[in-house]
Amino acid sequence: MATKPIVAGADGSPESVQAVEWAAREAALRGTSLRIVAVASMPPRMSPNPATHDTVAGHIEEDTAEALSAAASQAAAAAPGVAIETTLLEHAAPATALADSGQDALMLVLGSRGAGGFRTLILGSVSRYAATHAACPVVVVREEATATPPQIVVGVHDRADSAAALGFAFEEAALRQARLVATHARSRSLLGGHEEPPDEEQRTLDALLASWREKYPDVSASAEIIHGHPGRVLAGASARAELVVLGRHARGAGHRRSVGSVTHPVLHHAHGPVVSVPGE
Repeated sequence: MATKPIVAGADGSPESVQAVEWAAREAALRGTSLRIVAVASMPPRMSPNPATHDTVAGHIEEDTAEALSAAASQAAAAAPGVAIETTLLEHAAPATALADSGQDALMLVLGSRGAGGFRTLILGSVSRYAATHAACPVVVVREEATATPPQIVVGVHDRADSAAALGFAFEEAALRQARLVATHARSRSLLGGHEEPPDEEQRTLDALLASWREKYPDVSASAEIIHGHPGRVLAGASARAELVVLGRHARGAGHRRSVGSVTHPVLHHAHGPVVSVPGE
């Protein structure tokens, strides 16, 4: 049983409901608890005024608390038996608050867009920020694919940045009894310096999978090399996958390539849930 909780962001939007329900089912799969968080975010240039009991601030906090309560009920219905707690993050900057809420989490789960009005600040652009800044894996949930058999796709771009993403992908495939496809988009070499012949690239990719196949012998894993930009290739692959797994640099690591060059296009155009996994 996992000891860290799964954290999900809620703001009352349909997209955040999807995210909360997905997170609840994931918590059940992993045998862990679910923490649902919401940010009572003030509009720009406005701050709470305790002396005057600011009406707008009070309404925002009340609406956020209601969204949090509703999300807990929806999570309980989606995954009966999962332990659920809720946390209201008051008057914090939404992007950093939600990213930081995953500090001690197994993963952070967010919707692809936020609610209307002031709460558009909570998810949407914030989910993209969290997907590249949070210390834990971040799942951005969209409509779930119904591939038969179930399939997990993991993007592999080079050896150094793939270990954490491959580990996460194999664990998900084992939990879901899904097949795993490791995908390399051939716009650059796996070795990072020179263009490899296709046969050599395939051997490199197979070698990356070898140790994981030994650790997860029940997972059917294959590798594919596709010509094209990684963002477009993986966004397209999401149409046939329950989950697309992307690796990214850990916070503070030197960036050999822009994390957004792959993550942002996939988040914008994916057909299903995408997870961004920080490197070790």
